[in-house]
Amino acid sequence: MMVIKNHYPGSLINQLPPVRGKYDIEAPIAQFTWFRTGGPAEVLFRPADATDLKEFLINKPHNIPITTIGVGSNLLVRDGGVPGVVIRLGRPFSTIRTKGTEIHAGAMSLDYNVAKAARAESIAGFEFLAGIPGTIGGALRMNAGAYGREFRDIVSKVMALTPLGQLKCLSTEDWAPRYRGCGIPSDWIFTGCIMDGVWGNETEISRAMELVQSARTDSQPIRSRTGGSTYKNPNGQKAWELIDKAGCRGLRLGKAQVSEKHCNFLINLGGASTADIEGLGEEVRRRVREVTGIELEWELERIGKYSGVEHE
Repeated sequence: MMVIKNHYPGSLINQLPPVRGKYDIEAPIAQFTWFRTGGPAEVLFRPADATDLKEFLINKPHNIPITTIGVGSNLLVRDGGVPGVVIRLGRPFSTIRTKGTEIHAGAMSLDYNVAKAARAESIAGFEFLAGIPGTIGGALRMNAGAYGREFRDIVSKVMALTPLGQLKCLSTEDWAPRYRGCGIPSDWIFTGCIMDGVWGNETEISRAMELVQSARTDSQPIRSRTGGSTYKNPNGQKAWELIDKAGCRGLRLGKAQVSEKHCNFLINLGGASTADIEGLGEEVRRRVREVTGIELEWELERIGKYSGVEHE
């Protein structure tokens, strides 16, 4: 059993229960994000398995803030770091198995790996996952979608842990997916889901996945330090068109830039701070509001404190 204590009597680590996984104090987590920016987690917890995570939630003090992260494909960690405990699920949560045309996937399974597993079993309906970066857990949180399909088109059951460690198996109605969101409280932790496909042809599935990947490569700055789409599409309009109309394509702040290739993507040119990236994002919102009267809503998740200032 892994137990780490700190010589500071009032430190957070001394308030946490023993775990079989691992605690790290003031842990760098920028490495877990696509932007590669941001401050440390006060405590980073990597549970050994679902039981370890459940027991942690049951036994931890209820007033300690919890944040869960995946591979950080749509995440901005602010420069002041993240207070409380940041949970990062690992390999035990990345299992993928098939049962007929069903796919059972853990929350840390990469969307692309699920698409590949489906292809290997000639299960169709998952090809669009080849165009979605990130993990199943993040995709469930935001009802991720691409190329005309969304997760609500394939998910039949969702598994999640409540802040008190209760395991819930939720129907699609309970999960309540909507455009880039869902009805599950933000402090619940997705652990996996069951998805339904149909029998298909492996060659045709491969061809469809290749088309999705080719379209993504052609239209998005995937070789840059970036995240997913920065803003949600408002009321059926295209966020990138509004940004372009406001003259923001290529706009820079410090080492952050609006992508020339797809202006609903922000880029870390190298050495950007999260303040640069978020500040640029807010300037884009201001200009779009000024030119079009439309308020863009962030799609990137932003967590933690501003440098030297608690985030309210």
